[in-house]
Amino acid sequence: MKRGPERTLDLESTCRKGRTVERIIGSRQVGLARALSKLGYCSRSQAAELIRAGRVRLNGTARRDPETPVRLERDRIEVDRDAVTAESRIYLMLNKPRGVVTTASDEKGRQTVYSLLDKKVPWVGPVGRLDKASEGLLLLTNDSEWGARISDAGSHLDKTYHVQAGAVIVDTLTAELLKDIRTDGEPLRAKQARVLRSGEKNTWLEIVLDEGKNRQIRRMFEHFGIEVLRLIRVAIGPLALGPLAKGKSRPLAAAEKSALDQAVRISRDRTRILEKR
Repeated sequence: MKRGPERTLDLESTCRKGRTVERIIGSRQVGLARALSKLGYCSRSQAAELIRAGRVRLNGTARRDPETPVRLERDRIEVDRDAVTAESRIYLMLNKPRGVVTTASDEKGRQTVYSLLDKKVPWVGPVGRLDKASEGLLLLTNDSEWGARISDAGSHLDKTYHVQAGAVIVDTLTAELLKDIRTDGEPLRAKQARVLRSGEKNTWLEIVLDEGKNRQIRRMFEHFGIEVLRLIRVAIGPLALGPLAKGKSRPLAAAEKSALDQAVRISRDRTRILEKR
């Protein structure tokens, strides 16, 4: 499973060989697919495919059940008879361009975000999604549990977007965006909405969401018959996209990751307090 000359994110290029499970802190059991994901080897779904194909061994024995229990601190996992160890944790931010998809592989042959990463970067997975037409801040990591905490809708972590709407927006409409808008039977609302600047035919707005529903901003504007021309995510919690150029990525600074972690904890604590009232 060597890297090919191009970074096409199928199982062969996203999973890595030549690793040995040594010692991971913690003694609780996890499923085999999750164990490979926790070790930063590949995504859980990709791991499940490898396991069902008979390519994964646990303590020398081939296993085909992705839920086979594993104790990471003592069990040995092999893929294609190459042992697997925990990777160093990687936390990246990418300025995703418009027209690029975030899936690991695309059956239509469209460009994926992985083509923008240095080929030396080990496997990382996207934290949440930006659809093909959207752009801006996207996090990638091989720390699956951290990624799940950041993207968990229950964390209510603020995500800030700059939106170009194909209409002149007035304050009464921004106020409507803060109320429940029902589309397809699902209530949608913005946490904050304000006009940044207006032209003769369009308006730039800043929209803050604290819930992660599919195509939420586009669906809200569609409800009012307004086309979204551009949608750029500029911040996740306290982490701002900043001057990072389109198509470029960089590691998170320790202080940036710490600030994100703290924001998630505060948001979760606030949510629990509100739920108890």
